[in-house]
Amino acid sequence: MYPFSAVVGHDDLRLALLLNAVHPGIGGVLVRGEKGTAKSTVVRALAALLPELDVVRGCRFGCDPAEDTGCPDAPHGTETERRPAKLVELPVGATEDRLIGSLDLERALNEGVRAYQPGLLAAAHRGVLYVDEVNLLHDHLVDLLLDAAAMGRAHVEREGVSVSHAARFLLVGTMNPEEGELRPQLLDRFGLTVAVKAARDVGVRTEVIRRRLRYEADPVAFAAQWAGHDDELKRQIAQARANLPGVSLPDGELRRIAAVCAAFEVDGMRADLVVARTATAHAAWRGAAEVEEADVEIAVRLALPHRRRRDPFDEPGIEEQQLEDAMREAAEHAQDEQPDGPDDDGPDGGGLPETNEAPRGNGQSSDRPAPEPSAAFKARLLEVPGVGEGAPGKRSRARARTGRVVRSSTVDGTGLHLIDTLAAAAPHQHARGRSGPGLVLAKTDVRRAVKEGKESNLVLFVVDASGSMAARQRMSAVSGAVISLLRDAYQRRDKVGVITFRGSTAELALPPTTSVDAAAARLRRMRTGGRTPLADGLLKAHRVLEIERLRDPQKRPLVVLLTDGRATSSGLGGDPTKDALKAAGLLASQAVVVVDCESGHVRLGLAVKIAEALAAACVRLEELNADHLAGVVRAA
Repeated sequence: MYPFSAVVGHDDLRLALLLNAVHPGIGGVLVRGEKGTAKSTVVRALAALLPELDVVRGCRFGCDPAEDTGCPDAPHGTETERRPAKLVELPVGATEDRLIGSLDLERALNEGVRAYQPGLLAAAHRGVLYVDEVNLLHDHLVDLLLDAAAMGRAHVEREGVSVSHAARFLLVGTMNPEEGELRPQLLDRFGLTVAVKAARDVGVRTEVIRRRLRYEADPVAFAAQWAGHDDELKRQIAQARANLPGVSLPDGELRRIAAVCAAFEVDGMRADLVVARTATAHAAWRGAAEVEEADVEIAVRLALPHRRRRDPFDEPGIEEQQLEDAMREAAEHAQDEQPDGPDDDGPDGGGLPETNEAPRGNGQSSDRPAPEPSAAFKARLLEVPGVGEGAPGKRSRARARTGRVVRSSTVDGTGLHLIDTLAAAAPHQHARGRSGPGLVLAKTDVRRAVKEGKESNLVLFVVDASGSMAARQRMSAVSGAVISLLRDAYQRRDKVGVITFRGSTAELALPPTTSVDAAAARLRRMRTGGRTPLADGLLKAHRVLEIERLRDPQKRPLVVLLTDGRATSSGLGGDPTKDALKAAGLLASQAVVVVDCESGHVRLGLAVKIAEALAAACVRLEELNADHLAGVVRAA
């Protein structure tokens, strides 16, 4: 394993990890950065620095002899042992059973007893739980992880098994923002977040290459070279842990923390608690007896940038001048007298900053820039009909590895349907000569669980940006609607793409991506005006869907066409309206929703005719607001 001390640069990341090692109550670290920046290397190296643990010998849950109670393996013996803290990796494609544990089927079938097989949460107890590409983690695993992180215990209620065990761990996740954002609820469970980038300094890059080549040439010799440095860090962590209970948090610094968090208008009190814990850990790390202003400033830099976000598409981060102003104003509060407040016991907190700027669009020149979008709203659900088999998400019905069990089957499904398997085997036990407690099974008895959950979809926005829209000042409302639908796609973990058509052609403004904030940025830079090549927009959508179908056949698309239905030009050389209706026929087999953007007292109903040619549902622009109209819109 690459030594922690040998990592070049990434000072903030290394400090965030070390502070969590000193005070696990901080709540973990989320590492955001581009590919190839040694995120995983640094995290994996951390485990070697953690102090060894006293555990009950033979306990599958790594219980602390002095603290843990309610262990499923209790009563324990009196023997103990020391072992290194574990780093347990949670694969993105892990199953629910692998994470929380499940019924031990081998013992259940052979011995006729209900026995629990621990999962990764049990293995990570008192260690590090590491999730690479955490932003791609399936939602059902995120829910389980949130529960364990919040309560410090894992509860398993399934298949006749009822188990609760301690699950306190340092949660560390790494992610590349280009591959999509992280679910907000999980963001909130990370105490600190750090953005990492590859150094642009030639000297630093040279040293990175030099050390990596030496490591690859002789890993053992390289590790031995840095062993002394790692041992010193390990000693410092142990010393800081010993110092931590004696570090005081003066009321003045406590007021400073509260004032800074109030200045940044963060939600709730979790941010205040994380900053307080981080500042205390930093004071213990440097061997101080009490928290000082410098400790608070470092904690604020690590804990607050992501908490300023009010919307998935807001720019993250803290401006240096803003931080200086907040700290200066907080200094006045730090001088005020205040009675002692409550201790820092409370929920763990967390979140993440975003650092990667959204890609710039290549929009063609136009008569006018796009108007400011109208206020966003809660969008009603647009759903693809039928039952798919795509990646887990929150939009359309799908057969899934997790979710609600709808039936059992002998030919398809995921996992064992235990009850139906036992029911199928039970009538044949006498004929099969059963004489003991074990169940005699035949291959024909096995029943699989068919589960139904939700999938994510490819949502392709086809937006009319022509003069017929802009001249009537409707693009503001259209832009606000698309932003609202993009936020909905973000929450449902969809892949999104944006096509705009205006002038003489249609443009793929954003190729399908999971980074919906990039879609929002492209939309805000969209140009408007010119004629209306509706047929070109529909043909472009057809071509994009054909390419995406080859890339991911299981991801079902949903096309959202926002137009007033007017067609005033066509790249096909024929009548614009007839060409648009012909092009619509190519998409008639897809799930399409037409959003009629026509306004005014006199309506021509052209969008309705396009919807009929597409065999699609047609809704008016104002009907997209879920607060105004209830119900689910399904493509016909």
